[in-house]
Amino acid sequence: MLVGMKLFPDTGVKLKGRSGTNLRRVVVSGLGVLSPNGNGVEAFWEATRSGVSGVDTITLFDPELLPCRIAGEVKGFHAENFLDPKELKRVARAVPLAIAATAEALRSARVDAEAMSLEEKRSWGVILGSGGGAADFMEAQYRLYFSDQMKKASAYNVSSSTIGTLSSEISLHFDFKGPSHVISTGCTSSTDAIGYAFNMIRFGLADHVVTGGVDATITPAIMHGFSIMRAVSATRNQEPQRASRPFDLRRDGFVLGEGAWMLVLEAGDQALQRGAAIYAEILGYGSTCDAYHMVRLDPSGEEPARAMALAIQDGGLGKDEVGYIALHGTSTVLNDKTESRAIRLCFGRRADDIPMSSIKSMIGHPQGASGAAGAVAAILGMNEGYLPPTINYEEPDPECDLNYIPNRGLARATEIAVCNCIAFGSKNSALVIGRSDGQ
Repeated sequence: MLVGMKLFPDTGVKLKGRSGTNLRRVVVSGLGVLSPNGNGVEAFWEATRSGVSGVDTITLFDPELLPCRIAGEVKGFHAENFLDPKELKRVARAVPLAIAATAEALRSARVDAEAMSLEEKRSWGVILGSGGGAADFMEAQYRLYFSDQMKKASAYNVSSSTIGTLSSEISLHFDFKGPSHVISTGCTSSTDAIGYAFNMIRFGLADHVVTGGVDATITPAIMHGFSIMRAVSATRNQEPQRASRPFDLRRDGFVLGEGAWMLVLEAGDQALQRGAAIYAEILGYGSTCDAYHMVRLDPSGEEPARAMALAIQDGGLGKDEVGYIALHGTSTVLNDKTESRAIRLCFGRRADDIPMSSIKSMIGHPQGASGAAGAVAAILGMNEGYLPPTINYEEPDPECDLNYIPNRGLARATEIAVCNCIAFGSKNSALVIGRSDGQ
């Protein structure tokens, strides 16, 4: 449980939300994590701040025939502690990951779902981001069908294969009766989910929302698909922890990851009234589309730059107030160059002065959960005054020439962070998050 930890000192700093508006302030009152480099918020943050990689050889299936045989898997997780054996047979791997991370987030928010009244349960919603959703469950069911083992197929073949089932399972597990939605926009999914939850609360459409992202798509077919696209690293199977290397000249593709990063968002006045710890405040959200190509980025970087600018403007802030950027930073050649160009377009000369990093260097690329992972790391870093590094940065790329906090974290007090995400389908999304000290 995080309440009272040194990461979140109560020093009396007020919330930063825009003054002079009728919009409600939206605060983060709880965090929960299951990650390749640490299960639980404390373990995740300790590994991330220290530059510890969770990438290793794939164990979820035999990867021997694949060009890329490494990934960022969540290990040491006991799903049976959250769902009984019968339930585990009918759900995708992402479901118990999301439920476990949600349970931790609710504990840190001092929320007891079992003790809620019916009226209280109706005020809690779930807005989850996921790119692959239940792809592993679907793939396993197809395998049975095409190998003439149809009798072994699950009665939940259809219902548990949809992406929307993920938020439903969380709502069912905790008996939350508010809106239950899944946003699936590729790698921007959880950034968009947090943005949607933020808007629902600030415009008075919801009071409390469990949000964030989960993906668990390390499967034979998906790994093969990324391999034939030449999107994943295939040169470092013997040194997996050095394979994900955003912005390094010798990067050759991303490393697939998985995990769940969950946040409890609430209206600021309600969170304070019930005595919740306030870890951060969501200040702004922006989203654009390149309208360029399904899998290639517009190399100009104009629309990712505009998404960041819109988020900053939405928060009523100036670009000179941003002190950290949580990068998308996948470790692909085009993505990293384009994102670097977008940051220069957005921030101009000041881009050289802003520290930024990609935690994908340590956890791999968790697809639709990427934005939530970056947001949680940014919140933890702002609260401690220590920004996480981009590891495996050994040889600078002349086209990627910003301060990526190489290899070792940076002690830096930071009040405002931008979280940037880019997705297939030319989608771009950004969040602006403000630091808070418990009030």
